[in-house]
Amino acid sequence: LSFHSLVNFVVCQLFALLTAFWFRLYLHPSKTSPFVRHVVATLLGLYFALFCFGWYALHFLVQSGLTYGIMILTGVEHMHKYCLVVALGYLSFCQITRVYVFDYGMYSADFTGPMMVITQKITSLAFEIHDGMCRKEEQLTPNQKLLAIRRMPSLLEYFSYNCNFMGILAGPTSSYNDYIAFIEGTPCRHNKDHQTNGKTNGRHKQDPSPNIEVVRKLATCFFSLMVFLSVCKVFPVERNIDDDFIANTPFYAQVVYLYLSMLTTRPKYYFVWTLADAINNAAGFGFNGYNSDGSPRWDLISNLRITDIEFATSFKMFLDNWNIQTAHWLKRVCYERCPYNPTAATFILSAMWHGAYPGYYLTFLTGIVVTLAARAMRHNVRPYFLGSPSHKLLYDGITWAGTQIAICYTVVPFVLLSVGPSMKFYSHWQQRTGRRETHMSLVKSSALYRE
Repeated sequence: LSFHSLVNFVVCQLFALLTAFWFRLYLHPSKTSPFVRHVVATLLGLYFALFCFGWYALHFLVQSGLTYGIMILTGVEHMHKYCLVVALGYLSFCQITRVYVFDYGMYSADFTGPMMVITQKITSLAFEIHDGMCRKEEQLTPNQKLLAIRRMPSLLEYFSYNCNFMGILAGPTSSYNDYIAFIEGTPCRHNKDHQTNGKTNGRHKQDPSPNIEVVRKLATCFFSLMVFLSVCKVFPVERNIDDDFIANTPFYAQVVYLYLSMLTTRPKYYFVWTLADAINNAAGFGFNGYNSDGSPRWDLISNLRITDIEFATSFKMFLDNWNIQTAHWLKRVCYERCPYNPTAATFILSAMWHGAYPGYYLTFLTGIVVTLAARAMRHNVRPYFLGSPSHKLLYDGITWAGTQIAICYTVVPFVLLSVGPSMKFYSHWQQRTGRRETHMSLVKSSALYRE
C-alpha cells in the first residue's frame, strides 16, 4: 500500500470500529427494525468506500447491480453459473485494467480489494439460492442445507449484505443467513449447535458483550502492525534473488533468510484481517456460541488463526487457518461441486480471483503440486512415525520445518509478482539443491508433509 492509501484505510477502519459500537448499542435489533439497520449499514458502507476510493467505488454498485439483475431475470436453475461468470469476469476486467493500464506493481487506489470480497459474497449467495430454491433436499450436503436460502433477497438486503460498513473495505465474507440473522436479531447457527455445561445457548437471550474480545483483537492488530513496520524492510523478499546475496551466502543461510523474509510479510495480513474481525465483533456480528469452559466464542467469521499458521505441521493445516473465509468460499463454490479434478480447479479459481499478476498463477500452480505431494507423503511416510511419542514429536518437528519452507517456496512469486524474478528464484533453488528434475520433483522432495 502507498502511505496515503494506508492512512485512508486505517482512518476508515478506525471510524468503522467506533461506528460499530454505536450500531450495536443504539441500533440493536431490540430497539429498531431490520429495515433501519439495513439502510444505515449500507449507506455507511458506501460512504466509507467513496472516502477511500472516490468514484472507483461505483464499481461495487455496478458489479452488485449486474448480478442482482441476473438473479431476478434468469431462472434459479442456472443463475449461479451466470453470476459466477459475470462477477468474476467483471472483477478480472477491473484487475487487468488497474494492473496493466494504470499502475503495475503499485497498490494505490486498489479498489479491486473490496471487489474481491463482494465477488465472494455474490457467488456464495447465488449458489446458496440455487441450493435452497432449485435442488432437492436429499441432494444437499449437511452444510449446504444449513446455508441454503429459501427466498430471493430484496434489493436492500442484497446491497446491505454486499456493501455494509463492517466489511466493505476488508471483509471478511460471511454466509448470507448469518448476516441476516445478525441484522434481524434472530437465533443463528450457534444457538442450535452449541451446548455448554448442560445449558443450551438458547437460555442466553442476547449474545454476550464482545468488548473483551474486541480489545484482545485490537492488541493483536497493534502488535502485528508494529512488527510489520519494524522488520518488513530488514528482510526484503527481493534479496532472495539478488546476485550478490546468491553468490556469497551459504545455502543454509539462504534457506533461513527465505523463511524470515516471508515470515515478515505476514503481519500486515494479520493486522488487516484481525482489525476487520474486531469491527464486525464490535457491531455484534461474529458470535459463535460458547467454549466448553463457558467463555464466548467470537470466531464465526474470523479469517485466520495466527498460532496455527506459525506452527503448522502440514500444508493443509496452514491453508485451513489462513484466509479462512476465502478457503470456505472456494470449497463451497468450487471444490465440492467440480466433477473433474477439484483440487486443480480450486487453485485455478483462486489464482483468477486474486488478480492479474503472473506471480499469482505461479504460486497457485505450484500449490497444486505441493498439495498432491503432501497427500502422497503423508500416506506413505506418516505411519512409520506413529509408533511412539518421541517418533511423533520428531515427525512434528520435521513436518513443521518442511511445511514452512514449502510455503515460503510456493509464495515467493505471489510477492515478486512478475515472471522473470519468480523464475530466477525457482531456477536458483533447483541449481543449489543439485537437482535437474522438474519443478514438481523439487517440491516433492523438499520435506515430509501431512494433511
